[in-house]
Amino acid sequence: MKALILKSFGGPESFELCDVPKPAPQAGQVLVQAQATSINPLDYQVRRGDYPDLVPLPAITGHDVSGIVEAIGPGVTAFSPGDEVWYTPQIFDGPGSYAEYHVAAESIVARKPAGLSHLEAASLTLVGGTAWEALVVRAGLRVGESILIHGGAGGVGHVAIQLAKAIGAKVYTTAREANFEFVRRMGADEVIDYEKEDYVDAITRLTDGQGVDVVFDTIGGSTLARSPDVLAQLGRVVSIVDIAQPQNLIQAWGKNASYHFVFTRQNRGKLDELRALVERGQLRPHVGAVYSLADIPQAHARLESPNNGLQGKIAIAVGSLAAPAFTA
Repeated sequence: MKALILKSFGGPESFELCDVPKPAPQAGQVLVQAQATSINPLDYQVRRGDYPDLVPLPAITGHDVSGIVEAIGPGVTAFSPGDEVWYTPQIFDGPGSYAEYHVAAESIVARKPAGLSHLEAASLTLVGGTAWEALVVRAGLRVGESILIHGGAGGVGHVAIQLAKAIGAKVYTTAREANFEFVRRMGADEVIDYEKEDYVDAITRLTDGQGVDVVFDTIGGSTLARSPDVLAQLGRVVSIVDIAQPQNLIQAWGKNASYHFVFTRQNRGKLDELRALVERGQLRPHVGAVYSLADIPQAHARLESPNNGLQGKIAIAVGSLAAPAFTA
């Protein structure tokens, strides 16, 4: 099978397209013929060497799969050959999704939503599971509450907006002016142009000084440190980025705030919940660009670029979808 191999840590040129043996499913595993995967910030963090102790080289990386079950191992009961499935491979535990075939434990695999293409489904597994873990499991966002989602036009952000609206929350988000229409289409109630207005001032103005119940940080840097400035009493902060910056914990203490740092866990339950939202028309990933398996280095370079013009996710066509539907 064809696979993109990470030979060394570094830039996008560190990948090499190679022929490698097709894996075989063991007990409790399924062999999936991948139809699509996608690109996430986690992917380029792994590639550049942010987690060298967790990723032995050479490695197949990648964190999304949408495809078709080709074979099952002993003991598998939930799936049969021919089933369309989607999932996130176990992170830092075995080969990833930049390949034509992938083997996964039955317990983390779910049936793909019928209404999504493979390109769309592969664009939702990791970011959807992350948003669910952050907003539902950790923050406990409830009907009638308010949330500030940083980076609403991004991969996780545009899914988080839709999920928060499905829960019944009021959604504030930050975005460039060029992305205002997009995030409003995703369901944002109020959009803050972070290039023209300080978001702390904007939230103070828009909430009459009350603040928001939840802050979801997908950006990092000083964003997390300033979160107490926009929190209501008993507010919750959820972050999916590094926490290396000094934090403003004294003010968080004064707000009786709780902090949650999310590293998403892989399981079928979250994917089944996301599928239900998709089938009810409350959630749909946006594919902003499509590349081929061989062009993943270019896709990495684009996602890493600060002004990449992307909305939503970059999807990767694999196997029978090897000719991209479009590139943008």
